[in-house]
Amino acid sequence: MKKPHLALVAPRPDNGTIGANRPPIRRPNRELRDREYLLPAEVEKLIAAAGDNRFGHRDATMILAAYRHGLRVSELVMLKWENVDFNRSHLHFKRYKTDTESVHPIPGRELRALRRLQREQDPKSTYVFTSMRDVPFTPAGFRKMVARLGAAAGFDYLVHPHMLRHACGYKLANDGVDTISLAAYLGHKNIQNTQRYAALSPTRFKDFWRD
Repeated sequence: MKKPHLALVAPRPDNGTIGANRPPIRRPNRELRDREYLLPAEVEKLIAAAGDNRFGHRDATMILAAYRHGLRVSELVMLKWENVDFNRSHLHFKRYKTDTESVHPIPGRELRALRRLQREQDPKSTYVFTSMRDVPFTPAGFRKMVARLGAAAGFDYLVHPHMLRHACGYKLANDGVDTISLAAYLGHKNIQNTQRYAALSPTRFKDFWRD
């Protein structure tokens, strides 16, 4: 039995991923912003913007921890309370790419923030950072959160979480931390990945010219 309201159509040559209907190609980072790291004052702007959120303390603590320890997104969201040694003020974790264990000191500001987060976490979880669904925060969720905070803080470019890791490298290099120590702190297998921060450190070149 024929259905007059239906008509035969030719099959489409693509499924939306290729051809004329494919999604827009992501623009290169160099077209989105001039630099791939945040300055310390800009990190503080992100933290301040997080304070206005519903879960402001959690969000601000995530930003602070990612920045202070140069964490990749995957390393941040997988942190568990067992990784936090409150007695010794140490943070134990594994680097995602190298699978090496790292132990970092936890400065006082961050330690107080983590204590408050653990005290106020409800329901309790084995993970440090949980979403409103009481499950571990996802990398995608953190990326979206950082982008929203960047917009709320007034940045005229898209902010992404890896800029916090680069901000850590820039800050420590600018403070005079040597390249080998910085490579160990950031978990770089190849020290060439660390040398980029030395090139971004103006204090390294402060004695080159004297007027």
